[in-house]
Amino acid sequence: MQSRAARRNRRHRIWHARCPNKTQLVELLRWFLPEGALFSQDEFHGNTRWNPDQLAAQALIWSWQETKHVTDAFAHAQEVCKELRWRETAQSYTSLMNALERYDHVWMRRTRSRCQALAQEVGGRFFRTEGWVLIGFDGSRATAPRTISNERAFCAPDYGRGKRAKYGKKKSKGMRRKRNQQNPPHPQAPQAWITMMWHMGLRLPWTWRLGPSHSSERDHVKEILATEEFPKHTLFCGDAGFTGYPLWEAILQTKGHFVVRVGGNVNLLSEHADVKRLGGGIVLCWPKGRMESGEPPLRLRLVRVRVGKTMMWLLTSVLDARQLTRRQLIRVYQMRWGIEVEFRGLKQTIDKHQLRCRNSDRLLVELNWSLCGMAVAELLALREQLARRKRQPSHQSDPQDRSLANTLRALRKAMRNLRSPCEPGNNLLLDLSRAKVQRYRNRTDKRARYRPANPDKKTLGEPNLRKINARERERLKLHTQHVAA
Repeated sequence: MQSRAARRNRRHRIWHARCPNKTQLVELLRWFLPEGALFSQDEFHGNTRWNPDQLAAQALIWSWQETKHVTDAFAHAQEVCKELRWRETAQSYTSLMNALERYDHVWMRRTRSRCQALAQEVGGRFFRTEGWVLIGFDGSRATAPRTISNERAFCAPDYGRGKRAKYGKKKSKGMRRKRNQQNPPHPQAPQAWITMMWHMGLRLPWTWRLGPSHSSERDHVKEILATEEFPKHTLFCGDAGFTGYPLWEAILQTKGHFVVRVGGNVNLLSEHADVKRLGGGIVLCWPKGRMESGEPPLRLRLVRVRVGKTMMWLLTSVLDARQLTRRQLIRVYQMRWGIEVEFRGLKQTIDKHQLRCRNSDRLLVELNWSLCGMAVAELLALREQLARRKRQPSHQSDPQDRSLANTLRALRKAMRNLRSPCEPGNNLLLDLSRAKVQRYRNRTDKRARYRPANPDKKTLGEPNLRKINARERERLKLHTQHVAA
């Protein structure tokens, strides 16, 4: 006859077999946040009642909720933590936000590093694309509630007095003044700036920086390059806003390379033939100030390509055309567009186009954990989809097919049904492995019907390229001799 403990263990095994969502959710969170390992070297206040591993898991669960208000999301997250039998979590919304705000630098540094390490571990052959680790970067804004705290932290102090605002007023020629007298414009809405670095092969957020609405995305990228490490043979890809000698020099100092789109906002020098007529060639980026101060020129390769229906100029630090061909340049720049889709997922799928917190410090916590939760959710789906690909070689799975919306549906469905029986072939891990975009043949035009023209937006044009003069050639020769010596 079985003992009482044996019968209880048997009932638990039967229950876990019928209701695997709870066990699988704990397994996934423990895989990302191994107990006692990730925050073991960090110091926290000695009077806290929460465990850092459980609090980080609670914050991830909080970021995955679909409720409109952050307090309702905390209530649902707290119910999930109770079902998972986690006792050392924050017991109130205030205590959670205070802990996340006070140790924000610890949470973000550790979770981002952990996400990058696991992405390299599970990514397999998708981590590198033709030998390169492709990292794209771009910036976007998220609107904040119009409170005094948010306005002081995120609004630009010189709003309406910049070059672009003056240009718009000049173009309107006073036509809007009469309308503005009847309906005066509202003050500037506070917005938080997001600069994201995004792994283009795995389609995962790699790292990010936050700031006020008037932040410089180039300064954010330079800060990331100075404070974080990147894998060998990293190729950074940016749009036309990421230009300039300081940024390109910072990328090259990390032993990485870059590909950016350039236009009339860039001045370059050529040594020999007509580079534009030949469709590209070796050029120099050597501003006058850098030249006078004795700093070296940046030797780069300019290439004219067609991406879709658009002819554009791409500038890269990879000088050897065999190492990075024209076809590869086009593919890399096309893959960069995925970061725009990632921002759309943050704003629409996760519904963070309008943030909720009324305090500026807590708003940054909300945005940080929204980005972290999105990255971890996509990493969990990537893990299951690539694991299924290994188990079933006939099953073709690619990170390009992963769906953020279906990934969040799978996680939210599992959190709602932690104690409910699952039908065979219907649990959290299987739902994550099937979280893919729908592939169908589109029969209609998906372009927006209403797309008004923006008269203030200038065309990018072609880069300003001229041949170096005799004085510049002499300076270049002296610098080349100095380097050779």
